[in-house]
Amino acid sequence: MKPEPSLIPTATPSLKEVVTQHGSLSTSYTQAITDDFTILSGGDIADIAHFLCVLHGSHPSVLDHAATRTNEPLARDWLVQAMDGFTTERAFITKLTVSAGPIIGLSIEDQSNAAVIAQRKALEMLSQSDRNGCALGASFALVLDWQAIRPLLEKIALKLGVEPHSAILPPAETTDALSHGLTKSSPIARAINFGVDQLLAQHRGLWQLLEARRNARLSDWQSLS
Repeated sequence: MKPEPSLIPTATPSLKEVVTQHGSLSTSYTQAITDDFTILSGGDIADIAHFLCVLHGSHPSVLDHAATRTNEPLARDWLVQAMDGFTTERAFITKLTVSAGPIIGLSIEDQSNAAVIAQRKALEMLSQSDRNGCALGASFALVLDWQAIRPLLEKIALKLGVEPHSAILPPAETTDALSHGLTKSSPIARAINFGVDQLLAQHRGLWQLLEARRNARLSDWQSLS
């Protein structure tokens, strides 16, 4: 008789797998855009650029804060490369925001900007946590999830007439290997995993907000037609 397959996972998923399963690309909106980029209107594109810039376009970033909170020697070189690379990414999303033009409020009660500013403050608190590994986990998740959505941002850039450059962030494999090496210690593993979970939750929340704005815009257009 063929043995029943075990329901217990045989291995802990890699950080790359966690980000794939729970990051930006796990949301219905990014999946829809990936399937058909042409669904995005000018307003949708302006929203994506603007709110990503609100969340991550300011200095110091999650990575900059993490560099002042991380005591792990193994992570220092990674953080230096990540900080340098994300400086360029901030300039990139700022350029997209300018090229996309201003966002349009959907109603007088629209609180989208305030909601994303609150998300940014939550990430600032997370990345300044004194718990060793928390800020580093958020940094790992930011770099991996950013690399996941980068192809979408490049399509937006081309749509706006902006020449996209290659990202110079640490390779995903390097980030994954560093995370794996550091999480062999249980206390820091819990802190890293918490940082990862919290950052990915904020990213999912951002895409859910963007989808809600798109749906509201479509509803307004339909009511006027």
